[in-house]
Amino acid sequence: MIEYDPVIFSRILTGTTLAFHIIFATIGVGIPLMIALAEWIGIKRNDEHYLLLARRWARGFVITVAVGVVTGTAIGLQLSLLWPNFMQVAGHVISLPMFMETFAFFFEAIFLGIYLYTWDRFKKKIYHFYLLIPVAIGASASGFFITTVNSFMNTPRGFDINNGVLTNINPLAAMFNPATPTKVAHVLSSAYLTSAFVLAAIAAIALLRGRNHVYHKKALNLTMTVAAVFAISTALIGDLSGKFLAEYQPEKLAAAEWHFETTGEAPLILGGILTADKEVKYGLEIPYALSILAHGNPTAEVIGLEEFPEEDLPPFIIHYFFDLMVAIGMFLAAVSMVFIVMQRKKNWNEHNRPLLWAIFLGAPLAMLAIEMGWMFAEVGRQPWILVGLMRTAEGATTATHVDTMLYMFVLLYLVLSISVVTVLLKMFKSNPIEQELRDRGIE
Repeated sequence: MIEYDPVIFSRILTGTTLAFHIIFATIGVGIPLMIALAEWIGIKRNDEHYLLLARRWARGFVITVAVGVVTGTAIGLQLSLLWPNFMQVAGHVISLPMFMETFAFFFEAIFLGIYLYTWDRFKKKIYHFYLLIPVAIGASASGFFITTVNSFMNTPRGFDINNGVLTNINPLAAMFNPATPTKVAHVLSSAYLTSAFVLAAIAAIALLRGRNHVYHKKALNLTMTVAAVFAISTALIGDLSGKFLAEYQPEKLAAAEWHFETTGEAPLILGGILTADKEVKYGLEIPYALSILAHGNPTAEVIGLEEFPEEDLPPFIIHYFFDLMVAIGMFLAAVSMVFIVMQRKKNWNEHNRPLLWAIFLGAPLAMLAIEMGWMFAEVGRQPWILVGLMRTAEGATTATHVDTMLYMFVLLYLVLSISVVTVLLKMFKSNPIEQELRDRGIE
């Protein structure tokens, strides 16, 4: 039986909540953009297929928003109960984006309700589209504000500590810390990419089942075009993130690549097994790649783990998180680019079964990459909850019964998972697209 340790159970509970919440948070950020694009194209081209895409995507989106509210509330509760010492510091310094994230959500929710209620109520369809703009802005703003809090945890700024007392507090400096640009850009871009693949997978499986209506083909064309754009942007931002780590968290980058000795012309290692003697076996070594990732120069020196105290090193398992995230990102980019190329070539069938299966597989893989990315970010920051200032154990509660909370919240997430899947399946199976197309007189 596991010996009770409030720090361990607090970390497990918070990690479980974040892993569950990030699914709905990612969809919550990315889907509004996809709905907006579909409705905009439908209006501009006077194309009822795209307008129906927007309508049906919005229906499913509402369900995920409802679950996201529950898990987001759980995170807020757990931060206060499980990490009181951290929140004492955060409450003074980084409370502004926490408040703004709540404001952004209410801004989004209000206009989402109006948007859903006013379908077909405007003579000019563009007026209905305008209601969606605040929804998309609010969703992305919510992601922006909460990511700045995570950025602050990696590069704390905006205050001084004198004799244990916080002074010279600057909330804007805390928000716009050195980690903010790359983290926010990476989170938003990957959310748009993942959401595009999730919607593309729905169209792909319909086509695989022989439902060859042009509606599904238009859905696939739109989603894969968006996916291609954000696959490229995510890769470029990932490169900038590597350079950020090299400057501000070199121990995290070194741990991610099992780079022990400070050296130039550093190779990047994919996969492999790390022995007790800290030797890498069976890994694929790409010459110069780590130096390029860290500094944009194949001969640049990359700081190794030997430069840091052992008690300050992140867990070496983050190597696999990093590799999985990068490998999946490359797969998504390849699939989306192949689709775009085939789409533009005459006599090439971009709806062939192998490519459709690859697109369908891309949805769960994209979500897995999101999970791996957050695990890399959070586990890779250890042993710190505020890098250089507060260790995770110092920020945690000393209360009992955190284990009981863990079991209760896991049960809640299980119920929510079953509920959301059941509701979504029932919603769309009881109203199949082919029937709705006929009901609306759309060919």
